[in-house]
Amino acid sequence: MTVSVVIVNYNVKYYIAQCIDSVMESAHGMDVEIIVVDNHSSDGSVGYLRKNFPNIRIMASSHNLGFSRANNIGIRRATGEFVLLLNPDTVIQKHTLQDCVNFMREHLDCGALGVCQRHPDGSRAMESRRGIPSPMTAFYKMSGLATRYPNNRRLAHYYMSYLPWDEPNEIEVISGAFLFARKNVVEQAGLLDEDYFMYGEDIDLSYCMLQTGYKNYFLPIDILHYKGESTTKSSFRYVHVFYQAMLIFLSKHFSSMNILLRLPIQVAIYVKAGFALCSMLSYRMRKMLGFDSRKKKDFRKYVFVIDKKNLEECSTLASDNALEAEFITLSAQHSNNLIRDINHHKFSERKGCVFIVYDLSVFSFSQIVEKFANNVCENVYIGTYNPERKLIITHDECFTSIE
Repeated sequence: MTVSVVIVNYNVKYYIAQCIDSVMESAHGMDVEIIVVDNHSSDGSVGYLRKNFPNIRIMASSHNLGFSRANNIGIRRATGEFVLLLNPDTVIQKHTLQDCVNFMREHLDCGALGVCQRHPDGSRAMESRRGIPSPMTAFYKMSGLATRYPNNRRLAHYYMSYLPWDEPNEIEVISGAFLFARKNVVEQAGLLDEDYFMYGEDIDLSYCMLQTGYKNYFLPIDILHYKGESTTKSSFRYVHVFYQAMLIFLSKHFSSMNILLRLPIQVAIYVKAGFALCSMLSYRMRKMLGFDSRKKKDFRKYVFVIDKKNLEECSTLASDNALEAEFITLSAQHSNNLIRDINHHKFSERKGCVFIVYDLSVFSFSQIVEKFANNVCENVYIGTYNPERKLIITHDECFTSIE
């Protein structure tokens, strides 16, 4: 087995189904296994995946194990030379897996690598490459100095924003949303630290893999990361778990540092967590009292780019879900020209959100990701329509007529 893809799922059955579709497209002609560890989902994920993907390995837990423990279960079951830890709310391209394998085999010093994650509007995610958050690096980040001086190698080390995006580079921290590694290196590093329930475990694993003597790399390969579909970031639990992970990392790897240097960072983390919690509670209170001025859905337009044969069914699905929609129809042989001709900028001038929804029977995941990566526009987002499953997916909602 060449590659074992491990995906941890929690209540995102439609997103993980699309993720698996993209992995299968990328795995064509390769020796790849897909292992899903379900963290006691309540949305029918296990049954849905078993029905739609009978050839993948699914391990269903009777309770929520957390991200680290669930991934470790998958890694231990993996038989591949390489293992890919992949978030369920991602979409990879056709050549992603082969490009990663090729790079690994050409660079024997590479223990693990990450890629360029794209937000649903096509913009780059800064966490695609990061430095080890030593106390001073964390301080520069939390104080805003990293953002203010993005080209300074010392101040901007957290996101390594001084590095070019269009070429491979050595980095330190690889995002757990897409972490491609030699399995033996992950094992030497001790797998993921299960003290982390969620968040921080990718930083810890990256650091431990560096200690084995291998290097971590960034590759300029684009993937889509919806980001956060498997978590609720407006909850107290999110705030607590996220900042607790920062403290775990600090105490584990920098406990020997002089307390006069370490204590201010710990205080800053608590202060940051406190502000985040207060902001969350304030927003909820304003919303409850009717004073919230932020209108999440003041305008949402769906522009469907679909095969003519799917127009009637797609139109019915959009109507059933009360979507304000317009349709651009084409035949399969015209798809390559039309995808270049769609002007994202004309949609960005409208208020609210516009979703350009591509028919997956016509467009490949690679075409869609590439289009948005090359045409980043504010308030214009990726959407997909799967006619086989009668399913529309955007970064914050799914619409279907079938359960």
